[in-house]
Amino acid sequence: MKSVKCHNPLQSKHSSQMDCEPPFLETYKTLVQKHVEDSKNIDSSSLLERSGELPLIDLGRLNGERDECVKEIAEAASKWGFFQVVNHGISQELLERLQFEQKKLFYQPFINKSAQVNLSSLSAKSYRWGNPFATNLRQLSWSEAFHFSPTDISRMDQHQCLRLSLEAFTTRMFPLAESLAEILTCKLMNTKSNYFQENCLPKSSFIRLNRYPSCPISSKVHGLLPHSDTSFLTIVHQGHVRGLQLMKDGKWVDVKPNPQALVVNIGDFFQAFSNGVYKSIQHRVVAAEKAERFSIAFFYCPSEEAIIESQINPATYRKFTLREYRQQTEKDVKQTGDKVGLSRFLHS
Repeated sequence: MKSVKCHNPLQSKHSSQMDCEPPFLETYKTLVQKHVEDSKNIDSSSLLERSGELPLIDLGRLNGERDECVKEIAEAASKWGFFQVVNHGISQELLERLQFEQKKLFYQPFINKSAQVNLSSLSAKSYRWGNPFATNLRQLSWSEAFHFSPTDISRMDQHQCLRLSLEAFTTRMFPLAESLAEILTCKLMNTKSNYFQENCLPKSSFIRLNRYPSCPISSKVHGLLPHSDTSFLTIVHQGHVRGLQLMKDGKWVDVKPNPQALVVNIGDFFQAFSNGVYKSIQHRVVAAEKAERFSIAFFYCPSEEAIIESQINPATYRKFTLREYRQQTEKDVKQTGDKVGLSRFLHS
């Protein structure tokens, strides 16, 4: 059996800095040239509130102080839509190993990434960057990402180190997400539910590896556009570099990186499922002029045809499936450049 050799990604980074970068300035040249006269340019400072600490929850307390810990999780989900967890069961060694493999993947030449060279049988949709539907700089995300489903991961014959790390990550993240979803549902309904065991299977989750390159026009674009997530829960390891912000009381709030914590946020489906008790909050990543940022996101989702409907009546949202939601989102993005989201599914 062949041994798997993993080279240092920093070597390829320093030797071919420009080769790995998506051609943002060239591709969006027209939008960049217009930015001086664009009165809608982003001014992050006028909205940003730097105070406020994201709730930090020690999941180890579920074994000894369960009721109080569950209460804190539910309150964070309803008041913030975001919280951080420690003692989550994902080792730092695994997170560091996956980030190492993530850098190797992103530090390939751009032509390889965009053409899916060296990615075996992955689909062309796995790699994304920028925003092909952007009509102004406010709609441009200065970032690139690889999206992986469990099926994608199992086919990664030419990236064995990455495949093994992603498999280990998924194996640990899925039960964490399922546990948190069941805790929130039990608190919501005052009873246990089999909904997530029946409708959210490992094969319906997916992982996104994100890279936010340094940006020469960082005050004019986002690293990632303001959005809410198409998921029940999203769990993120954001590394050591700032950039993630969430909307709280009309202000953008920094999520300070905590190397020991994972960031958990409520997705659109849980907001609909809870009839608005748990909040799917707008969040974004700011672009940075000098810093480079990486993150790893795990999206806990239902199967394509699972029915998502409120567990509390009268229901604010009509019932829908993941397939319907994605189709509506794709339509809205093409027509408006942005996701409209749950408001499309309000009861008339």
